[in-house]
Amino acid sequence: MASGGDLNPESPDYESGERRRPRLVLGQHDSGRTETLTAVQYKIIKDAGFDFATAPITNLQFYQRVLELYQSHLQEREDWVQKRGLKPSQIANPSLPGPVVPTLTNKDTSYHPNSSSYGGNDPVAYSSPWIDLASTDPVISNISRQVFNIEVAYAAFCGATSIIVPGPRSDENAKGVLQYARAIQEAFKVAPKLNLVIHMPMYREPGLDETAKTLSSIFAKSDVASNSGDIDLFTAWDSWNTIRTVCRYTNRLFVSLRIPRRVPEVDLQDRWFAEPLHYLTIAKSVFQTNKAGHPSLSRHHQDMINRYMRHKHTPWMFLTDVGPWFETPSRRSSDATVVEFPTIAQAEDKVKAMHKKNKANEAILKRNNMYPYVAYMRYLERQQPPYSAMETEQLLWFQDLLQSPLQPLSDNLESATYETFEQDPVKYERYETAIAEAMTEWRELNKPTSSATAKNPSSRELIVAVAGAGRGPLVTRALRAAERTGTAIQLWALEKNQNAYVYLLRQNESEWNNQVTVVKTDMRAWEGPRVKGEEEVITKVDILVSELLGSFGDNELSPECLDGIQNHIARPHGISVPSSYTAHLSPICAPRLYSDVGHKSLSDPNAFVTPWVSRLFAIDFVAAQKVPGHPRFQQAWEFVHPVEVSREDDFAAKHGRAAKFTTIGGGSMAGSSGINDHNSRQCHLKFVCRTRGVMHGLAGYFESVLYASQIPDSKKEPVEISILPDQIDRKCKDMTSWFPIFFPLRKPLYFPQDSELEVSMWRQTDDTRVWYEWIVEAYACVGENKRIKFGSSDMHSSRNIACLM
Repeated sequence: MASGGDLNPESPDYESGERRRPRLVLGQHDSGRTETLTAVQYKIIKDAGFDFATAPITNLQFYQRVLELYQSHLQEREDWVQKRGLKPSQIANPSLPGPVVPTLTNKDTSYHPNSSSYGGNDPVAYSSPWIDLASTDPVISNISRQVFNIEVAYAAFCGATSIIVPGPRSDENAKGVLQYARAIQEAFKVAPKLNLVIHMPMYREPGLDETAKTLSSIFAKSDVASNSGDIDLFTAWDSWNTIRTVCRYTNRLFVSLRIPRRVPEVDLQDRWFAEPLHYLTIAKSVFQTNKAGHPSLSRHHQDMINRYMRHKHTPWMFLTDVGPWFETPSRRSSDATVVEFPTIAQAEDKVKAMHKKNKANEAILKRNNMYPYVAYMRYLERQQPPYSAMETEQLLWFQDLLQSPLQPLSDNLESATYETFEQDPVKYERYETAIAEAMTEWRELNKPTSSATAKNPSSRELIVAVAGAGRGPLVTRALRAAERTGTAIQLWALEKNQNAYVYLLRQNESEWNNQVTVVKTDMRAWEGPRVKGEEEVITKVDILVSELLGSFGDNELSPECLDGIQNHIARPHGISVPSSYTAHLSPICAPRLYSDVGHKSLSDPNAFVTPWVSRLFAIDFVAAQKVPGHPRFQQAWEFVHPVEVSREDDFAAKHGRAAKFTTIGGGSMAGSSGINDHNSRQCHLKFVCRTRGVMHGLAGYFESVLYASQIPDSKKEPVEISILPDQIDRKCKDMTSWFPIFFPLRKPLYFPQDSELEVSMWRQTDDTRVWYEWIVEAYACVGENKRIKFGSSDMHSSRNIACLM
């Protein structure tokens, strides 16, 4: 990839590639603009290559009215103090009524419903940067809130779908941030259908905030603390977290992120990546000038933007203060505006003069209709890495989409569901490799075969069974493995779904040349394979193949299913593919997922105790990497097959079939016989968090060993599959059959830096169903060997929606 620093956007190399890449929607924002662009000006912006522009909701005339209102209030308060002979330092009566901002007039705004004037693409509403919702002065904060509500209500009336709102200027004033958050929450009630986008800096880099003076800085001591010494990178995120927490994670709240001149550490980039990004904003000061004199961004900026653009809903971008300029009152110095306080008549004169000078701007752009900043951003768009095999339109659509886990034992899947799974060639290639290696080593180790009988003791045909065959992809792979290794087999396909059974029969006739014995049965009720030519003889299975794994390994009851059939596996040499699988957990910050679960909880009381399957994407792993003994992804438990257990048949032989439904021992789950207790599991894991943050739930993954060499001292790598983020590319790159699982917390758990999160989870069963229970405890390190517990989640249990056996 060529460096943006050496590119001339007008060169012949400035051509787009053929492979699909994220689309960059580019907007223009002028921080000093106080009038909505006219239709002619908006056309100039569009001709310059921008897709949209921002527009202030109110103008300088309204600003002047608010200033005069506040000045009048100050004068009235001073008169009240003097009249009573009080000292100026004495507090006036707090019960005195404050100023009330009057309603808008047609001269207070040039923003109005006029989609046709802009070709159906309205400017994006931008709230006034001079109001101060976080002011410590109660009068200023009250006026600011009134102005904000007026602007929100009017923008909603005009048909705006969202408003960009400048965020608080300081993070140190906790009271002010809470006050700001409350004002945002109130605005959602003023306009029930409007989205609000908070314009926040990535961190408090000097010069990254709004430049317009606030009411507080004009009339009172500034509320904004000076940034001295080291900058705490996470304070801006803390303020954002406070705002969205107060607003209860509403899905109508988004963030517009100001990109700094200096790209921060990856931990902060990851944190913002997980947030609901609507816009990325880049000021003119962030751009560099390359050798050819053209604007460009550093490689670190390019990499960060490219990563943020991989979201399903890609954030839009707008450039701040890069032009093209228009001669409007908005281009005046902010200091001059504060000092002179132009009258309404003066402001009107400025607006009239503006129209005469805009024609010159239009003529310039006609000579070069591709603005240099836009040209560079379009180049950057084409230089993004193309979408990979894991970023098809279908997989992008599944990003952070909540899905209820499958219950294959109690539900019959549809053909389309099977077909979706079958589109993953990686999984089936790994299965074929595992089966082929098992067959090869069977011959090398000279193992006996279950097809050998008293009548035919020399038979070398392997008995292979595919349990839960579905539409037969594993059957096809087993046949291929037998062919490529030259192994004679007798193949059985078991499927309880009567509809899939019909499909398997058709496949056997049309594709498998009737080599397969298809049986409609629940694998747990199967009587076992019968030897070909000696159908009266029931024998054992040499290789049992299944794909019963879920996102957490065991969450679709693979252990229980295999328990019911593994008594048919030949002992001691029989093989199960897979031979083992492990479940893994990691705490995550996932505000989008939490918001979606909260929305579902309005109609589903079990939403926060449901383990949701989701292609986790907009998340931040809050646990530190490479902490000795406490990695980011930790194993919860393991299942191994086949395993010697007291199976249901053994239990029935001892106690009778009816005893299964009675309580035999006091130590088992109440009302159960305890025959599935060996599949219960529990874990207690500790994760170390170096930076402060908030946890919304647990991400669950699995790994599985399909086949490990049985030759003594063999150095062969086991055949594995994995969905662990740090292992999937090494073990089964581009496998798409399984998405991770998300165990939500009912309430987000905030933690400071250098915290430890301890996760306890149980896999529970009562012989008829399986469910999970989980709780998280948070500890702060207060000394070298001392810590205190400062928080804990509720105990969550999915028992009400347990997976039925």
